[in-house]
Amino acid sequence: MDEPPRGDPLSGAPRFPAATDVVFTADFASTAQWVAGRSRAFPGGGPAHPDEDRLDRLVPDPGYCRSGVFRATRRADGRWDTGLLTTEGSREGFTVQPGDVLEARVRLPRETGAWPAIRTWRDGGQGVDVFEYHVDNPDHLEFTNRVRSASCYLHDEAVRPGAWVDLRTEFGPRCVIWSLNGASVFADHRGVGQAWRAHLIVALSVCAGRYHPPPEPGTREMSFEVSGLTVRRPHGGGRSAYARPV
Repeated sequence: MDEPPRGDPLSGAPRFPAATDVVFTADFASTAQWVAGRSRAFPGGGPAHPDEDRLDRLVPDPGYCRSGVFRATRRADGRWDTGLLTTEGSREGFTVQPGDVLEARVRLPRETGAWPAIRTWRDGGQGVDVFEYHVDNPDHLEFTNRVRSASCYLHDEAVRPGAWVDLRTEFGPRCVIWSLNGASVFADHRGVGQAWRAHLIVALSVCAGRYHPPPEPGTREMSFEVSGLTVRRPHGGGRSAYARPV
């Protein structure tokens, strides 16, 4: 097991974050930054992923994602056309790396069955969930480090259907730290390692009912919004606030 970092980032001890440069500012309309409607996180790149309890049918239509409003609409066959953007396969091909800090402002969906997420992925793994949300658990967010097996279900009164939330994730090599509305809320003491690299995915999926309820019969459309997403990197490639040498 990895040795935890000295101190606890959530204990209120002083922080001395490194100076950072903004290395990525999301422009969802940019075809150089983002690819719409396909991802190798889905079998064959999509459009469906039924093994993960999803009703998704990925579509490249810019109206489903390029404005920063990620939409899903019901199809006649019972599946849902859904919006997804990824940096994987784009001309710029941006990847996050150890020490990076991602910040995003998100409006949560209101509709049962909506499954929004910002996550990382590369080559069949390297996944860290900046957040996932399910309306049937209206007051909590899900944070997961799939690289080194850590997770948290955070209950908070600021989390509710339709709410705007500010999210921050620091991808430390020894500790991934998640923050909500300016306050650190979970430190996994596991990290992503020094060699980690991963693409970004922003998507609205639709639950099929195995783990969370599917959409109600009368629901025809659902959405969530990302009004801003940036990635900062320690100046000159230095270590992040909680990184320590391996």
